[in-house]
Amino acid sequence: MAPVAVTPPRADTPPQKYNTTFLQDDARARASYKSHTPAPQAVIDSPIQNLVAVNDPHHLPTFDSTTLTDPGAPILYLPPLLSSLPVGIDYTFPGQPDDQRRPLNSDTRLPDIDPVSLSLHKALHHFQPVTPEYAETPYEVAFNWSELQLPEDSEREWYCVIFRSKRKEGSDGGPLYEADRLAHEEAVQSGGLILYWYGIPHPITGLNLSTCIWQSRQHAIAASSRPHHITAMRLAVASYDRYELGRYRLSKVKGETSVFVTPYDSGDVGW
Repeated sequence: MAPVAVTPPRADTPPQKYNTTFLQDDARARASYKSHTPAPQAVIDSPIQNLVAVNDPHHLPTFDSTTLTDPGAPILYLPPLLSSLPVGIDYTFPGQPDDQRRPLNSDTRLPDIDPVSLSLHKALHHFQPVTPEYAETPYEVAFNWSELQLPEDSEREWYCVIFRSKRKEGSDGGPLYEADRLAHEEAVQSGGLILYWYGIPHPITGLNLSTCIWQSRQHAIAASSRPHHITAMRLAVASYDRYELGRYRLSKVKGETSVFVTPYDSGDVGW
């Protein structure tokens, strides 16, 4: 992504698990990302089954530039958008078609993926925030990293980029949405992008967070120079009151099954 870094905040205490009140009350600021998979899909594991809502929480709405800028009803879940696997590599999500844990997938397939990154890709089907305050929570504890389980004998690092933002009031999100969608597909096609997750603006502060997980830092650098990414970043300058990039390492060490996040300092990450 763009070579801008911020000093990430430090974590003192882990946040509480997902708060359903946040999901119920935010009808005004529900921005969302497009589903790239034409087949019916459902949502990630979150406590929406306990919500009383005007719309069916099992129904996946159409995500496009119209619903992004003028959502007609609350969107009650935040599915991760995983890059589709290369041709010849299949993974069936372990659940029924209406399973609320099902993520979204890109139209474009990755050109390749290494075995440990494939294990991470499978684990990221369960990726989700652990607090509605993720936009202002240290990245290291804003998501359920400790719940992502990989084979014990694997070892690897991945490169994470986060984008903290606040939209300008009254800005037109349609062109930015379309540019972001094209930049995402462009990044998958060029290789290395495993996951893209996009939050929703906080109903009070308007702050938001999105994140990408890459197979390597070099993949992220290469994607940042491509045409659709450059267009999206130019539109972001005009559309946001605040935007900051942060960079992190996602690590898995041999002998353990979980992953952990640390701020990026220097050097290469992944391969």
